[in-house]
Amino acid sequence: MIEVEVHQQLRAFLREQGESYWPHHLTLARLVARALRLGRSALIQTVPTRSYRNYRLGYLAPLLLWPDRAILVATERVQQRLLTVEIPRLRQWMPTAKSIHQGDRWPSDDFRGLLLTTPQAWLGDRLNGQNHFPNDIPTLIEGVDDLEDWINQLRTVTLTPQDWDTLRLACPLHSDLIRDTRIQLTHSIFQRPGNPYNCYRIDEAEMDPLRSLFQHLDPAQLPAPWQKLLVTLDQPDVLCWSDLERDQGQVTISARCLISAEALAPLWQRQPLVLLGEALDLEPEAAHFREHLGLGDMTCLRFSPDRHTSQIHLYIPDRLPLPNTPRYQGALLTELRRLLTLSDTGIGPVVLLVNDLPLKGQVGSVLASEFGSRVQVERTCLEDNSILISGWEFWRAHQDVLPAPRMLVIATLPFPTLEHPLVAGRVAYYKRQREDWFRNYLLPQCLSHLQRAIAPVRESQGLVALLDTRVLHRSYGQQILSALSPAARISYLDPQLFESNTSLDDVQFPGSHP
Repeated sequence: MIEVEVHQQLRAFLREQGESYWPHHLTLARLVARALRLGRSALIQTVPTRSYRNYRLGYLAPLLLWPDRAILVATERVQQRLLTVEIPRLRQWMPTAKSIHQGDRWPSDDFRGLLLTTPQAWLGDRLNGQNHFPNDIPTLIEGVDDLEDWINQLRTVTLTPQDWDTLRLACPLHSDLIRDTRIQLTHSIFQRPGNPYNCYRIDEAEMDPLRSLFQHLDPAQLPAPWQKLLVTLDQPDVLCWSDLERDQGQVTISARCLISAEALAPLWQRQPLVLLGEALDLEPEAAHFREHLGLGDMTCLRFSPDRHTSQIHLYIPDRLPLPNTPRYQGALLTELRRLLTLSDTGIGPVVLLVNDLPLKGQVGSVLASEFGSRVQVERTCLEDNSILISGWEFWRAHQDVLPAPRMLVIATLPFPTLEHPLVAGRVAYYKRQREDWFRNYLLPQCLSHLQRAIAPVRESQGLVALLDTRVLHRSYGQQILSALSPAARISYLDPQLFESNTSLDDVQFPGSHP
């Protein structure tokens, strides 16, 4: 059987190469090989790690040894790594001459090899019914933590200022009406009070001028973005918003159809799938993740971090005010000063994650006045003693290339803020569906962000300071702590902890407990 061959070949390769940094290669390889042989879908949760994902050898070996067709869906960055590093290493060792292609469609009917394609190409084909990829081909998708984001991006249509000029050129008989509609929409949006995100939700009444414009235009003459917008606006549960550049006087309008789990379900049934993610669900069966995206019954497995090599030390002060109280900002700054002073003797940067935009600016200004040029706000050029102040999106995008922090400080839990128009629109959608918007949307997002954000600290078994006491006083707090496991809770910080020649295990912490 393919499982036996994959196990033997990969085990010999790992012994030869000395690859011991992830202990589950063989288990993962057998699971993927079994899914290929049986044509049964599988969902596998690996451990959140840094760049050059440690588990990739475990799924590449069965894909290369599998004698039939297969598709690997991965981002261009991952594909480049696979083609230049992992695949050449495996092919030098394993007896396989399997053909490998890259592209946005299946090469030919008689192609029996492995196709590497992007999530945008594969999902776009499935969502739009383009049939560039035949059905029933086993398909492995890496990085499905971002699966919903990929779908949302593909379901979003955006009109830039240049698209209005293109429309006037395409429909010259209606040039004045197009101009007047644009002025009316722009004026309406500019009347909105400013917000930190420069993003504004557009309600149904504000979209009426655009809908009226479409009634006067010939759909066949519309440029591609306008055709997509016309189709989108005819769908149920459409979220519309604008991004505003006040200084330049420019407005970008976007619309997205919020697709349901029932609508997504048929997409996954067209082929056997192996879905690989890092922080999809706290439970091995990933019931919430599968239900949310319309994924049916499949084999599920969740690897857990090794307590001896991945345990972090977790500091949660229990006397801080709650984040939604007036005293929180002052108490946060006091605690940050104390943490930064204690960690001065350590090597490596300190990272402060502050997601609230106004609070991030205030924290940056205050700390820069006290710690000078050490403070960097969302910059990638860091010194050993730098203090990086970052939002969650910036940290997620750059944590693979930035040096591992000696301390990661989380100001507030990463719940999506209801002040952001897109989040408010999603919550309104869940309310219309009579679903629990907190348990089904905000909390899963928070848990996923947390697990992925602390991955660099796990590798160094460093310190995470969580300064949001909701984790101690709210019913969902235990789920937050489970997402941070394995972790040793500490209630007191000793300066000895941050000395360069001292490991965490050498320090005696009063009140420490797992």
